[in-house]
Amino acid sequence: MKKLTAVFIFLLSGFAFAQAPSGEEILKHIDKNLIIDRALLNTTMVIHGRAGTRSVKSKNWIEGRDKAFVEYTDPPREKGKKMLKLAGQIWNYIPEPTDRIITISGHLLRQSVMGSDLSYEDITENRKLTDLYNAKVTGSEKMNGRDCYVVYLTAKQEDITYYSRKLWVDKERWLPLKEEMYARSGKPLKMSEINDVMRIEDRWYPKKMTFRDLMQTGGEGTEYMIDSINFHVNIPASQFTKAALKK
Repeated sequence: MKKLTAVFIFLLSGFAFAQAPSGEEILKHIDKNLIIDRALLNTTMVIHGRAGTRSVKSKNWIEGRDKAFVEYTDPPREKGKKMLKLAGQIWNYIPEPTDRIITISGHLLRQSVMGSDLSYEDITENRKLTDLYNAKVTGSEKMNGRDCYVVYLTAKQEDITYYSRKLWVDKERWLPLKEEMYARSGKPLKMSEINDVMRIEDRWYPKKMTFRDLMQTGGEGTEYMIDSINFHVNIPASQFTKAALKK
């Protein structure tokens, strides 16, 4: 009887292991939740910097992996500033006092946006994880009371900001509740956490996130909140043009 019980437990554990999804399958679930075909978002960014805390509100239009347009609406000193992303290049428009359009490209894409813990790449990224990384499931852990797969990602491409990433992925909602991002050298660069989520039709989506740039000192991170999101918006082609920056 003891031998039979041991065999049963062994077979049961083997069955459970076989049923665990692969790293690539987990990334596909995450992509299904997070990748945007077309959307309009209203967001609030709360920046806890060395000089104090401030909030920045914006409207964000996104279409596919290569098109994004951001218009800052509050506070008054930031109102009217805009950002356009097209095919991996970004332009910033500053209405006053310069009335200038500034090109952001190359290593500048990794700079902070308005003193926050998010870079230009972070703000506008909409590429599939399955296109960028190989993934390996390394275990299971609890994160904020929820069962998560621990997944380690390694970049498929050479010129990528975060060469490796460690994710704690909610087993039910398929969202990375916590993420650590590293350079090729293994140096930790950034971390993020999803603090609140929302259900929109057939997907789970972050409602509130916290980012921390580990290369900065003195700050306490940046909260990024999605106040509203519409996945069924019609966006005119003219929205994603340099002419729209000065409208």
